Amino acid sequence: MLHVAIATRAFRRYSTYRAATLAGIFTNSVFGIIYSFAYIALWQANPTAGGYDQQDAVTYVWLGQALLMTIALWGGGTTDDLAERIRTGDVAIDLYRPVGLVGWYLAADLGRAAYHLVTRGFGPTLIGLVVFDIALPSALGAGAFAVSLVLAVVVSFAIRFLVASTAFWLLDQSGVKVMSGAFAIFFSGMMLPLVLFPGWLGTLARALPWASYVQVPADIWLGKHTGADLAAALGFQVLWAVLLLAACQGVLRLATRKVVVQGG
Repeated sequence: MLHVAIATRAFRRYSTYRAATLAGIFTNSVFGIIYSFAYIALWQANPTAGGYDQQDAVTYVWLGQALLMTIALWGGGTTDDLAERIRTGDVAIDLYRPVGLVGWYLAADLGRAAYHLVTRGFGPTLIGLVVFDIALPSALGAGAFAVSLVLAVVVSFAIRFLVASTAFWLLDQSGVKVMSGAFAIFFSGMMLPLVLFPGWLGTLARALPWASYVQVPADIWLGKHTGADLAAALGFQVLWAVLLLAACQGVLRLATRKVVVQGG
């Protein structure tokens, strides 16, 4: 119940920024329209690029815009709060509380993601549906997409938590955050679908955790994963979520020892 309360509080916190939300929906929609026409031109030149047809490609654009803030592609969210508390030293208080730090911030980030999903996720998707007639998933695909989306947020959170944790040693996460954001944009499929990446680069990109952000959920929405392949796609996200959350716990233990030694 504690973690539900934390998530609910985070949802309410982000819901106070209504003007920013409306501006974000407008911005995502404008970029969605621009990218859609660019993708239409690309797929007219190569109608089966990456195994997508033109409708798949345009749908992919709007899914990317819908997921942009939900998964916090460029960083941000609750992990920025953590980085600031590390910088000021207030995190020492958090480490002595009888609540796991990773679970606390994960619950808050899920609340943040839920708010962005129902606002900056739903808004652009509706516009894409009306203006470009984007593809809709089957009932099974919609359920699998929902599971994949939660896993995408968890993987994103874990990476952002690890980036924020570098402040224990660097005092400021800014440089690492910029580098992480660049990797996320390139390897998530946000800049260009990973199915278009050639040879070994495509194989590498689809094996990295950032593929969980956009490429995997989008392919599930588009029905590219079915049966055992669908289970494998979700298993890929689960594997990275487990490994990265374990890494978060490990880094936190190291940081706790550092704080205790310095405090002593």
